[in-house]
Amino acid sequence: MFEFVRQHNRLFQFLLMLLILPSFALVGMQGYTSMMGGANTGVASVDGRKITQAEWDVAQREQSQRIRNQNPGVDPKLLDTPEAKRQALESLVAERTLQAAANHQHFTVSDERIATLFQRDPQFAFLRNPDGSINKAILAAQGMNSAIFVEKLRQDLSLRQVTSGVESSAVTASANAKLAFDALLQQREVQLQRFDIKDFAAKINPSDAEVEAFYKEPANAAKFQLAESAQIQYVVLDLEALKKDVKFSEEDLQNYYKENAARYGVPEERRASHILIKVERSAPAAERAKAKAKAEEILAQVRKNPAEFAALAKKNSQDEGSAANGGDLDFFSRGAMVKEFDAAVYAMKQGEISNLVETDFGYHIIQLTGTRGGDKKPFEAVRAEVENEVRKQLAQRRYSEAAEQFGNLVYEQSDSLQPAADKLKLQIQTATVQRQPLPGAAGPLASAKLLEAVFGNDALRNKRNTEAVETGPNQLVSAHIVQHNPARVPPLADVKDKVRAQLVKKLATEQARKAGEARLAALKANPADTAGLEAAVTVSRAKPQSLTRAQLEAVLGADASKLPAVVGVAADDGGYVVARINQLQPRDAAVIDDKRAAQQYAGAWARAEAQAYLAALKSQYKAAIKVEAPASAASAP
Repeated sequence: MFEFVRQHNRLFQFLLMLLILPSFALVGMQGYTSMMGGANTGVASVDGRKITQAEWDVAQREQSQRIRNQNPGVDPKLLDTPEAKRQALESLVAERTLQAAANHQHFTVSDERIATLFQRDPQFAFLRNPDGSINKAILAAQGMNSAIFVEKLRQDLSLRQVTSGVESSAVTASANAKLAFDALLQQREVQLQRFDIKDFAAKINPSDAEVEAFYKEPANAAKFQLAESAQIQYVVLDLEALKKDVKFSEEDLQNYYKENAARYGVPEERRASHILIKVERSAPAAERAKAKAKAEEILAQVRKNPAEFAALAKKNSQDEGSAANGGDLDFFSRGAMVKEFDAAVYAMKQGEISNLVETDFGYHIIQLTGTRGGDKKPFEAVRAEVENEVRKQLAQRRYSEAAEQFGNLVYEQSDSLQPAADKLKLQIQTATVQRQPLPGAAGPLASAKLLEAVFGNDALRNKRNTEAVETGPNQLVSAHIVQHNPARVPPLADVKDKVRAQLVKKLATEQARKAGEARLAALKANPADTAGLEAAVTVSRAKPQSLTRAQLEAVLGADASKLPAVVGVAADDGGYVVARINQLQPRDAAVIDDKRAAQQYAGAWARAEAQAYLAALKSQYKAAIKVEAPASAASAP
């Protein structure tokens, strides 16, 4: 029966559609509403207004994108953890709380303040064109236009106003800053004595009986268990696989080159200097006439003596960014400047001086000082690039057709990947995989979706191909299990060396700790006994020397009211370290001076005040998160 269904798959799909469509006509809207209900589910609320699951999802995506922009090499898995999702929700709740406070307190930001901030704040320098306008190309690359950017900036400034008064009113004494940093960065002179497990391991030689007893202890079973695994065959359909077989002629390459000639040229850039007399278009007529008259007077001087252009720009130009450089704007591409300025520059010849050019900023006198680019690369110079692009485009078209074929073949002939490989000329590859990607796995073998399909019931128990799984952009993969290896504890003979090494490490750790604790007790009884101690070193949080974080905190946290003092702490590798604290030293002024310490302390105090105020606002506006925190996040200290 089931085989009949599989062989007549399309017939049964048609019959199912006949059954489903009438039902959908009756309850479709109800089903649609329930589907949308998940996205509209309230996950938090602020000031009586719901924050939905959909809004949380957007906040998480934006948070992930910000982190990726700042740290391109970050592991994507770290951005999709329960803790990361919770952080995105908490940030969203904080933002909505500040918005509620800004609305209730009637905070507004004028267009003039936004314009002033944009022109003067160094953080926006990368967004400013030489003439002070917004670089629309950079905004477009970030998915924004000028209007969206201005509104985002207005909202950000409104939210800042809520806490800025609290932060700016935080008062700290320099004595408090000194006290705090003296404690945080205090230095201690110590002598260490290490009890490394390697020194003890060299003297340990357990018997076969001891090794076997250790192996049989139930608590040790997980240490030697072999994880569940599967040996698989898999085929990959992607653009790279299809590129090899695409066919094209020399004429195709020539035609593509001609149709995309602009891509293979060097963009033209021009260099200009200008003198700006500022006046807004909305200014009174008399004020505009005065500015124009002044500009015409300067233009007459420039035309009389073009060699004095730079000197006249330094003296008269009201563009603060370029006046000091004689009006020089350096090279810029077409479209980088405001429309009128751009049109004038790209209509001029080198050395030419323009008539007055009016823009929203005022009147410009422009001199074209240089041109470069605009050349077209010959076909032979870019042939390889053209061929690769043609291959890619033809493969992309082929992929759209082949993807459906691939999915049908691996499903309809599910006992082998060979038909799909033969039909689409794909290579069958082999690998050993586990339920989670193995260290160093890359490409399809690092795909959690593929591994989930491999260890799914149909592939695992029925020995069928997995469905076509999308493991990346323009990439489909299907796998077939050749052999399944359940998780198991191997015979002792297979892992005897590993068991012996684990036992030796355990015994060496015990002996190192025992010897270290004995030495600690002896030093406490007689601190003057320095036998075996290393030469004195100075340690601090800024200079941990060779100490681990746990060892350093133990040394710095030890009671030093009576010196010498001694402390012992286990090493990360299982060894033990004894430290004799000889003297306390003030913090190193080279790490942070009193002025910077006071600034950082004041900043930290201001942020703490702002956080406390935010907590009070959350209480006032009844901010509440309605979903449970993930276990790992909830249990964090």
